[in-house]
Amino acid sequence: MKRVFSGVQPTGNIHLGNYLGALRQFVELQEDNQCIYCIVDMHAITVPQDPETLRKHTLDVAALYLAIGIDPKKSIVFVQSDVSGHAELSWILTCSSYTGELSRMTQFKDKSKNKESAPAGLFTYPILMAADILLYDTDVVPVGNDQKQHIELCRDIAGRINSRFPDTFVMPEGRFLKAGARIMALDDPTKKMSKSAENIHSRISLLDEPSKIKKSIMKATTDSEGVIRFDAENKPGISNLLNIYSVLSGITVEDLEKRYKGSGYGTFKKDLVDVTVEALAPIKARYEEIRSSQMLIDTLKDGAERADAIAQKTMTRVKENFGLGLK
Repeated sequence: MKRVFSGVQPTGNIHLGNYLGALRQFVELQEDNQCIYCIVDMHAITVPQDPETLRKHTLDVAALYLAIGIDPKKSIVFVQSDVSGHAELSWILTCSSYTGELSRMTQFKDKSKNKESAPAGLFTYPILMAADILLYDTDVVPVGNDQKQHIELCRDIAGRINSRFPDTFVMPEGRFLKAGARIMALDDPTKKMSKSAENIHSRISLLDEPSKIKKSIMKATTDSEGVIRFDAENKPGISNLLNIYSVLSGITVEDLEKRYKGSGYGTFKKDLVDVTVEALAPIKARYEEIRSSQMLIDTLKDGAERADAIAQKTMTRVKENFGLGLK
């Protein structure tokens, strides 16, 4: 079985873009792979966080992991900061990385734009991401397309170290979204759906009430043509809604275009509201059952122990190769 690793930041409620883009893959992959899924709280502190809010969001994401169908009997689910190997390996990788390659990371350039200076953690967090992956001898990393550059950096660092110390790291492969599966913001379909957007109607979160889902979809940006057809370049709004409808319902975009031929955007949006509410209702119900349970805490503690056992084997090998510690 191949080993799979991925993680999600605890920065608020997971939205539909996260779910359709990555988290549904997590559930599918656990059937035929050894899966390790992490809540990456150490990544979250690259920007200031309220401690209690961060802990709450960490548990929120853990509960959502289980609510969407990740099975702790099949997968390891844990909190990143509970396994010290992440920070330890990150420093070792930092010493084998270069400022030039880090400065080329597009996400860093976007987040530091128009600032005289930026937190060092924001600059180096791709190295921590590489440590997350390499710590578990990961074969496959299911991530969004926007993370391709980070996966390539991880492979570059691993290859650089392996050239000095052969077989130190397994070389991971990214498992990226299929074309058309990227979910965009409802208010501006030229941008990806984001937790941090000021407009709450730019996104649909997995725990949104049906009334909020309805308002967000009905307000979604479309165009003046009034024809329901997929054209990502010229009709990004309706194309985005068609993508959401298709992925949630299992109906192809082509069949949706035929179904709604001659219909207006209003009818299409109302039906999409029903499809979205129906798809998310079981997740919300399961989340509410799990969130305050002792089972959630026990799952995370057990997951951290299982993850740490794997991480320690990797760190023993890495330290020996780098000459760290006494024999």
